[in-house]
Amino acid sequence: MSNINENFLKLENNYLFVTIADKVKEYEKKNPGKKIIKLGIGDITRPIPKTIVEAMMKAVNEMGDNELFRGYGPELGYNFLKEKIKEEYERRNIKFELDEIFISDGIAADIGNFSELFSENNKVAITDPIYPEYLDVNVISGRTGKINEDGKYEGVYYMPIIEENNFEPELPKEKVDFIYFCFPNNPTGTVLNKQQLKKWIDYANENNSIIFYDAAYEGFITTQDIPHSIYEIEGAKKCCVEFKSFSKTAGFTGVRCGYTIVPKELYGVTSKNEKVSINEIWARRQSTKTNGVSYITQRGAEAAFTEEGKKEIKENIGYYMKNAKMLKEEFENIGFKVYGGENAPYVWLKIPEGKKSWDFFDELLDNVGVVGTPGVGFGPSGEGYFRLTAFGTKENTKEAIERIKKYYDNKNIS
Repeated sequence: MSNINENFLKLENNYLFVTIADKVKEYEKKNPGKKIIKLGIGDITRPIPKTIVEAMMKAVNEMGDNELFRGYGPELGYNFLKEKIKEEYERRNIKFELDEIFISDGIAADIGNFSELFSENNKVAITDPIYPEYLDVNVISGRTGKINEDGKYEGVYYMPIIEENNFEPELPKEKVDFIYFCFPNNPTGTVLNKQQLKKWIDYANENNSIIFYDAAYEGFITTQDIPHSIYEIEGAKKCCVEFKSFSKTAGFTGVRCGYTIVPKELYGVTSKNEKVSINEIWARRQSTKTNGVSYITQRGAEAAFTEEGKKEIKENIGYYMKNAKMLKEEFENIGFKVYGGENAPYVWLKIPEGKKSWDFFDELLDNVGVVGTPGVGFGPSGEGYFRLTAFGTKENTKEAIERIKKYYDNKNIS
């Protein structure tokens, strides 16, 4: 028989959102016909903007035309889309060459696949709580030991982002090689400003570390001093890989497209301490293992950068952020401490003292038919918190709030 990669056996039995889906199915069996409002998984509900749909339809018609038909596209992305992305960075005085921009079918794949470029003996640092994939891919790659009773993996450096430190991670007290960041943050909805992030750029450059910066939610930023790209900060090109997505902004969760920036100034080393271009080996990896993103999809993504496309995307983001504001304000009125919801489409509740986050999940599902995400599912420091997404419809968001308000009427939240 073939030997398996035993690192898979270190993973927790179920992926967070699979566990949630299983609990919801069980509830539906016991409560047939009862409406469940899902504010857990961060999937969008607004349709793809009209301008983008029209661009994709035009591309579909081209594919049926002998003169305009296209077969295999470039594995690393069409230049017409890369040019638009390049121009967008230039609006923020950031310059890249086209071959530093990589188009993919979504940044979740890129974040996971990037770990292939590096050996097992790299020390990983993650914020806690964190989106589960960042940790899981490093478990699979063999960079961790087993999971302990406290929910933490051996060999991983955990950086709590909690109420007590204003959701700002502290610099590691030891050398780490990889640092995973997502800001605006999923799940907490909190942000770091340029001054706060500059400390991390300096740390990474001093320690030859790499920051993997997930900027999937940068389109939701409203506060002026919050960077839309890590490359707005001096020195970032030497130590950062940035991931951006069309999923939550342009409505591409069902279409799949994103892009990753890998600067040519970024290097790793071999076991003999020879410098290697990360850009070059990522390009080689992608050329071998990917077939590229469809022409139709990339034409749609290109339309997201047009004046009309941006306007329509802004309207969709505004819709979701009104939901976020409503969630934040109404839960504060009920008596909860609430974080996020101002620069991100997530709100992060501090749940009643003494309750576990999975118990709170069950309480909301069983009593009011509302689904959120238990904070501990994002890491040990997420215990005592609960995430709600603003990606539902306005009507469902309002109904969920009304159900919860009614349930908590005359109950003590503190």
